Amino acid sequence: MKSILGIGNALTDILALLDNDHLLEHYHLPKGSMQHVDRETGEKIWMNLRQMGVQLVAGGSAANTITGTAVLGMPSGFIGKVGDDELGSLFKSEQSRNGICSTLLKGKAASGRAMVFITAPNAERTFAVYLGAAIELVPEDLKIEMFRGYDYFHIEGYLVQNQDLVRRAVELARENNMKISLDLASYNVVESNEAFLHDIVENYVDIVFANETEAESFTGLQPREALDEIAKLCEVAVVKIGKDGSMIKSGDEYHYIEAWPADTRDATGAGDIYAAGFLFAHSHGLSLKECGDVGSIVAAKVVEVIGPKIDIPRWKLAKQEIRDLTGLLKS
Repeated sequence: MKSILGIGNALTDILALLDNDHLLEHYHLPKGSMQHVDRETGEKIWMNLRQMGVQLVAGGSAANTITGTAVLGMPSGFIGKVGDDELGSLFKSEQSRNGICSTLLKGKAASGRAMVFITAPNAERTFAVYLGAAIELVPEDLKIEMFRGYDYFHIEGYLVQNQDLVRRAVELARENNMKISLDLASYNVVESNEAFLHDIVENYVDIVFANETEAESFTGLQPREALDEIAKLCEVAVVKIGKDGSMIKSGDEYHYIEAWPADTRDATGAGDIYAAGFLFAHSHGLSLKECGDVGSIVAAKVVEVIGPKIDIPRWKLAKQEIRDLTGLLKS
């Protein structure tokens, strides 16, 4: 069975349901945005949220994807950096519980956290992210031994705050003959690092995942045309279009994938889990259409819960639906 290694910001998601936008306005957080905050602001927001009752979940884009592949039964590993604190211990224990082989280095700062504000009426998400120890991961931390024995390498676009780290990571993955996938992460990340991301995609990456706004930022084109443009640069291009499904292109092969039915509550982690399903199916040699369908199945389960983690009953249902569709995951 093929295996996968991920690298990303090791963050704990702190999920808060808000009745209104007052807290967002107080901390100058544009609704729907992803903003980095300094330690002082991060602590103030965290202290405010603690009084409201929040949900703590080990998160981070690549870590969410790797959790999904692990639960689906794909041997999975993760590289990240955490602080020597409670949130770091929580992150490590949750990865271990999901069967992930973690290389979690210890940083000097506190563990990173993503404070996720979910607001009515459409469960829109606004992020205030304190990266903490996660941003201390540097190229010198990466060793070729960490990459050996894995077939796939998944990297989150959020890591481009350290371009040297990203380049070192994909160089080591390529040296190890791994299939490399990249999630573009966020439209503002793409806008700030467009030239670098184009270089990495063109020279190292095999599979690119992007949503509509990321694809438009990356190419300057609307989603369908953006898909064509991205597909010229890599082996497989995937553009996710939310409730309208996704589109996949490889060479001249094109597929539109309908969204799997879901009772949507919160879209946190949907793109990450879609990538997990897609990569799991791809590792088994399924067709691109089937890869997209498997991604759609698992994404539909995560949007039915608050946060980026699917509960056990929904995982069981997802596995049954994947089994019925593909024949994989037979008992």
